[in-house]
Amino acid sequence: MIHIGQLDLEKKAAVVAVILEKYLETSRKAAKMGADLLEIRLDLLGIRDLETAAETIRKVKSETGLPVILTNRSITEGGKWEGKEDDRIELLTNLLSTNLISLKDGPDAVDIELSAGREARDQVIKAAKACGKTVIVSSHDFSKTPAFQEMKVILEEAFLAGADIAKLAVMPQSRRDVLDLLRVALETRETGNAVCTIAMGRLGKHTRVIAPFYGSVLTYAAVDSEVSAAPGQFQVDEIKKILELLE
Repeated sequence: MIHIGQLDLEKKAAVVAVILEKYLETSRKAAKMGADLLEIRLDLLGIRDLETAAETIRKVKSETGLPVILTNRSITEGGKWEGKEDDRIELLTNLLSTNLISLKDGPDAVDIELSAGREARDQVIKAAKACGKTVIVSSHDFSKTPAFQEMKVILEEAFLAGADIAKLAVMPQSRRDVLDLLRVALETRETGNAVCTIAMGRLGKHTRVIAPFYGSVLTYAAVDSEVSAAPGQFQVDEIKKILELLE
């Protein structure tokens, strides 16, 4: 059973709204647009301290009633965190286990990169699992799509690291790349493991709505058409509408 908060991802893929500016205003708008989940991007919001981060998550959950994924993306994986790596990891870990924020008001899931050092990655994953939070282990390639077998290995490594959901985002150079990614998602999901697979950019844009039909349990969307966290994102309401038409 794969859950994020009370959301059962076995029943239906979730649309994740990425919150990267004006967090309360954007979160309210995302909820009205039909988002199932909110991803709080601490790196894009410019949040560096524990107290501000805890209050941000508490307010967002109180205002929207939606589950929250906590992400503090490293620069090497396309993020904007500009501080020390130890501080990035410490902020994530403390938000999962601090007394500043209750389990109910805290994040429901955390995203940590596969590329993070093993010790740092394990620290975040251990903290998440200790308080019953869902772990997303992610990998992003903004220049290419790895070979089919290599993508399978990346996902396998994510699960071995402790992922409840393995997330893989790639940049396709051809339609064949997109098909390979969808095939990887389907074959991995058939083993019982939960994946989130995304092909970015123009060639992969349609995977934002197609990948859930091949096993991806999450799809990420923008709240504002002018601002997105990754190339090729639809708006939340656009994805919801298309998914409803295809179901």
